[in-house]
Amino acid sequence: MDFSLNQEQEMFRGYVRKYLDDAGQTKTAREFIKGETESLQSILTGMAELGCTSINISENYGGMGLGPLDLIPVLEETGRSLLPGLYLETNALAVPLLEKFGTEEQKERYLSEISNGTKSFSLAWLEPGGSYNPSGINLAVKEENNHLVLNGVKSLVPDAELADHYIVLGRTSTGNGNGKEGISLIIIDRTATNMTIQRQKNIDETRRLAELTFTNVEIPMNQILGPLNHGWETLQEGLLSFNAALSAVIVGSMEKVVEMAAEYAKIREQFGQPIGRFQAIKHRIVDMKMDLETARSLAYYANWALESNAEDRVQAISCARLFATDAFTRISSDNIQIHGGIGFTEEIDCHLFVKRARFYENYLGSTEHYYNQAATALGWSNKDEAIISV
Repeated sequence: MDFSLNQEQEMFRGYVRKYLDDAGQTKTAREFIKGETESLQSILTGMAELGCTSINISENYGGMGLGPLDLIPVLEETGRSLLPGLYLETNALAVPLLEKFGTEEQKERYLSEISNGTKSFSLAWLEPGGSYNPSGINLAVKEENNHLVLNGVKSLVPDAELADHYIVLGRTSTGNGNGKEGISLIIIDRTATNMTIQRQKNIDETRRLAELTFTNVEIPMNQILGPLNHGWETLQEGLLSFNAALSAVIVGSMEKVVEMAAEYAKIREQFGQPIGRFQAIKHRIVDMKMDLETARSLAYYANWALESNAEDRVQAISCARLFATDAFTRISSDNIQIHGGIGFTEEIDCHLFVKRARFYENYLGSTEHYYNQAATALGWSNKDEAIISV
């Protein structure tokens, strides 16, 4: 079975790559680090005009009605250029959640905004000292006078300052504390009253993290995304789409890293000849290329499994995410070693890819979590896991 992209998808990739190449590739990321966001906004507007923001949105809301596989060309090219922003979180997480669980009112408003490229989403999940487990969700959400009142703090929210809306995980309590409790997903606008944003430090300066503080923030009841008190299950469905897409983004970054290493090995001379002629460098680059192609195959299959709703979609997506994040860290580190002393400087892009790789290692879920998810999906028993660990 052939999981490669078709001619139309490859052609669209060419358009996106040319557009981002003309914009300077990682130039936008470097400007973003310095606090200059004008070029980023211009690029995002141009991508919307190309149709990148409407690919997987239903035609009823101004989109093309296509699937996850059609997102891959854009995802890989944004990874290749380390494009800042929330394209991944918006189109690969918020859109699938809205399409599957949103009310007609929510779809009409948010999907139309996303399709024309005017609005973006981020996810507020982690809390100070918490974890990615359900027990880590303690932001209090109470029902009062047909409104939801939020009190608590969310930390490490990706690009909160760029987002127009947030999908927030909260612990809901209905019926004045006498009803059921559970985790719910709630859509909150950045302009919400009594919500403050405080920037936090991040190893990857092309992705800005922030802390959101909610103090008696009132939200209409119709802002709940999906069933009340069943937000955790709803989120897991969205994370399948997100992780399949993340794998494709990482493949784009890995492809650029391999190109950088191979090109430098051709021009850097030692002992009167290019270092690429030495076996140690040759073998390292071949290993990097093998990691790239394996990650690509897993990512393409994961997105195909997601689009076709295959029985093994959970394990396919988990394995693609796991391998891609590990391989990205490995080859970006190898790239620095191949570049030698100059690889540790800020003048070239090696460090940008290493930092992005480290950022993705535990992004929206830990490595241990996804290993457990893959093992559960594969049907491994505790006995089997014990044998493997030995």
